Amino acid sequence: MTQTVAPTPAAAGTALPATAPSPSPFRRRRIRQGLGLGHAASGVLAWVYAAMLVVPFYYFIVSSFKSNDEIFADPLGLPSSWSLDNFTTAIDSADLDLAIVNSVLVTGGGLLLTLFLAVPASFALARTTGRAGRVMERLFAMGFLIPTFAALFPTFLLAATLGLFHTRTFLIFLLPATAMPLSVVILTQFMRTIPRELEEAASMDGATPLTVLRHVYLPICVPGIATVVLLNFLSFWNEYLFSLIIIGPDPAQRTIQVALPTLRLDTGTDYGVLMAATLVTLLPVYLVYTLLQRQMQRALLSGAVKG
Repeated sequence: MTQTVAPTPAAAGTALPATAPSPSPFRRRRIRQGLGLGHAASGVLAWVYAAMLVVPFYYFIVSSFKSNDEIFADPLGLPSSWSLDNFTTAIDSADLDLAIVNSVLVTGGGLLLTLFLAVPASFALARTTGRAGRVMERLFAMGFLIPTFAALFPTFLLAATLGLFHTRTFLIFLLPATAMPLSVVILTQFMRTIPRELEEAASMDGATPLTVLRHVYLPICVPGIATVVLLNFLSFWNEYLFSLIIIGPDPAQRTIQVALPTLRLDTGTDYGVLMAATLVTLLPVYLVYTLLQRQMQRALLSGAVKG
């Protein structure tokens, strides 16, 4: 039985389909004009958005060097002097130096405990391929469904039962529990992008799972870990509700977010002092973001390319 071959259009004598005609000069000019208008519009929107961010920040900085009279007389004007009196008054009135130390202890302890728990859990989830692994990952993701206020009363009872009420220790153990769902989801997805061949090659050389985690996964996951650290640092540093309920207003243990509102008085608030204290609370956030932003950008670009 012979097999017939369909003739090609050329062999059949038919003309090949013509390539798409190039646009006319008038159409090319219209396309370039449209692209130019699009770039100009995006540039204008970018500058408007930047102004919306810069103007309040400028008002915030200059107000921290002013008195109340200067703030209300000329809100956007420069201060008459760049004295640091507002900063020293804020630190002395609200014990901000001690509050900063407490916030560093709570935030640093919470971050270390979060990484200590989230990295091995993510490593195990990333290496599993069965149904149990998927179920466990979904259980971690269900942590997003628990609202903060719903966990407030059980947390209060737990702290009282353990005898850790009004202590920073309980807050250090509590904050990682709130951060585990997001941390595990981010690190698991990042570790899944690592080729299995690297792990198989290390295992053939006698590496244990802990060795594979330390020498293969962790060096590659530095951008993902930096992303988790930055996001959780912002959450832990700015946490207010649990810090107020669990630690309370004790000046020896309260965090900076609890100490800051004490500068607002019913008899009359010195807004210059309040602005100066708020600026002090933002400096650690700016420093940490400056240190980790490049790693976070690498993680986002890596996810965009591989996705």
